Amino acid sequence: MNSIGERIRAAMRAVSMTQKQLAERVGMTPDALSRVLSGQRGLAAVELAQISRELDADMHELVTGEPDPHRLVLSARHQYDHETGERRLDGASGDRVLLENIRLAYAQAGKVPAARQLHRDVEGARALLRSDFVRPFVDRLAEIDVDVVRLNDLSTAYSFLVEERPVIVIPGTGNWFYENWSLAHELAHLSLGHHGVLKGAPGYEEREAAANNFAAELLLPSEFMHSVAWQDLGLPELAELVWERGISTEALRRRANALGLVMSPPVADAVLLSTQKLLRRHWTGARYGDPITQRMTEAGERRFPSWLKAAHLEQIAAGAIGKGTLAWMLEVSADALEVDEPAPAEELDDTDLDKLLG
Repeated sequence: MNSIGERIRAAMRAVSMTQKQLAERVGMTPDALSRVLSGQRGLAAVELAQISRELDADMHELVTGEPDPHRLVLSARHQYDHETGERRLDGASGDRVLLENIRLAYAQAGKVPAARQLHRDVEGARALLRSDFVRPFVDRLAEIDVDVVRLNDLSTAYSFLVEERPVIVIPGTGNWFYENWSLAHELAHLSLGHHGVLKGAPGYEEREAAANNFAAELLLPSEFMHSVAWQDLGLPELAELVWERGISTEALRRRANALGLVMSPPVADAVLLSTQKLLRRHWTGARYGDPITQRMTEAGERRFPSWLKAAHLEQIAAGAIGKGTLAWMLEVSADALEVDEPAPAEELDDTDLDKLLG
């Protein structure tokens, strides 16, 4: 497809939109749009933006015929209704601004560090993360070159690639057990080579199911689950299992049901409690200090990769970018951010000018 008109026609076919419908939605006359499509009329920037938005098309690709190298191809953790089997992504439109800010932070950083190859199977992923990875999950991901960004006000977790470097973005909710499952779920999308897993995309339901299965096996391996004596397990031991595995009571209950495991009546009743209630009632570790609240606090803290912040400092010092994006990452005022910046150029007086001009 050599012309922008041909590319717009292809995008219209992809979403089953007629020429008349598109003209109405973007406020153009059918004749004006027809002349655009036939190459007899150009497009104003605002018209192009409206067309790309209505067609859910990449504006850069409509203009150039090539994908925007900085466009985010997102996969997301969808909300799932176990009763209806429906997957939803209710907050995606509200998340877009934050995700675009993250994209900008990477674009301004300059060269993005290379990343290692991820394993496509759960056992390979577990080997990369090493044993007892759940408590330091975010740090272990950083060690294998998977960046983790944590931000408040996101509705769900996302993953994408920046120049082949994997990035996971998670909401800072304070629910560390929800965070762990989100990290495992998005690591699955990255490991399995899933890109663009969003509601409505071809095959998204199958890929979401595959990511959930991967996460379940990573956090609650079937071999481990079958090794637990569920009929003899005491409630303090159950609480310890939930804490060490970093999962919710609901996740544990559903995983046991999926594997056909039968719990004793006290354990079956206990996993109906909220995760916090089970731990505060029965976990012996809760008696020493307040590790539950500490874990919640950590899971609510804003986070960006260390290398990304360091790259911004270097770019600011070189005069390549301003302080605004780094200030946003650090959640401080740009005026209050003290970083090295290039010295302002000195004005030349007449004598200096004469010397330069020879």
